[in-house]
Amino acid sequence: MENKEKKKRSWSEKLKNHYRLVVLNDDTFEEKFALRLTPLGILILMSCITILMTFLVISLVAFTPLREYIPGYGNVDQKRELIALTARADSLEQSMAAKDWFIQNISDVLSGKTEGKPAKPLKDTAVNYSGLNVKPSANDSLLRNEIESADKYSLSISDKSKPVSSISSFVFFSPVKGVVTESFNLRQEHYGVDIAAPENEFIKSTLDGTVVFAGFTSADGYVIQIQHSNNLMSVYKHNSEIAVKVGDYVKAGKPIAIIGNSGETSNGPHLHFELWYNGNPINPQDYVVF
Repeated sequence: MENKEKKKRSWSEKLKNHYRLVVLNDDTFEEKFALRLTPLGILILMSCITILMTFLVISLVAFTPLREYIPGYGNVDQKRELIALTARADSLEQSMAAKDWFIQNISDVLSGKTEGKPAKPLKDTAVNYSGLNVKPSANDSLLRNEIESADKYSLSISDKSKPVSSISSFVFFSPVKGVVTESFNLRQEHYGVDIAAPENEFIKSTLDGTVVFAGFTSADGYVIQIQHSNNLMSVYKHNSEIAVKVGDYVKAGKPIAIIGNSGETSNGPHLHFELWYNGNPINPQDYVVF
């Protein structure tokens, strides 16, 4: 025990011993520099230098572009560029495939190669369908009448007990207020009127009815067709946006679209409005005040 304690004391004393580091001139032995040191001071100094260097290295890696050269670290901008380049390459590949398919079809047409008619499907003789009863049951007929009589699916705006014999008794709501730039003309096959109005103006339904078409065509842009009672239909063309869908039941004066300039035949923000009665176009200006 005493020997161990003596060794510990000797080590602690050695760490505290003072030493002198002297730099002499090799020719004249003149003392140029002297420094007093202890082993404990050197150990503390080396530890401080090590900690400082570690902190500097970590800071350089974390806050400078040098981290990009270390394996395992990535650049966010480079990842975004890689994703964008991958998507562009995929689009180019699809475009090239479509062009190759188009060129191949043109080549087949020019060389006279055409696809033959598909084989006529064989009749399924395993099951006899002649005895099937496809007539609706009484409960099914009642349910159909109840659904068809609901407001959403009803095309009538008047009481069925009092049928209307002519559309002259209808009160038409102006779809949009504006200036009529082109009137109805059967000879020029212009089956409606063009009404110029400011941008973002709402277009309203002229009568109560059910939307039977709401979609986009290349010539007329966004188009809405509404079926009214007495086999009357109204058509709204060149809209910028539509606010209804097929099957919707709309009331007169309800906004259904926004005026626009869509379609190849449009040359400015306006509404092309048509009225069709019993399958024939009629002049909207005879019934609607714009």
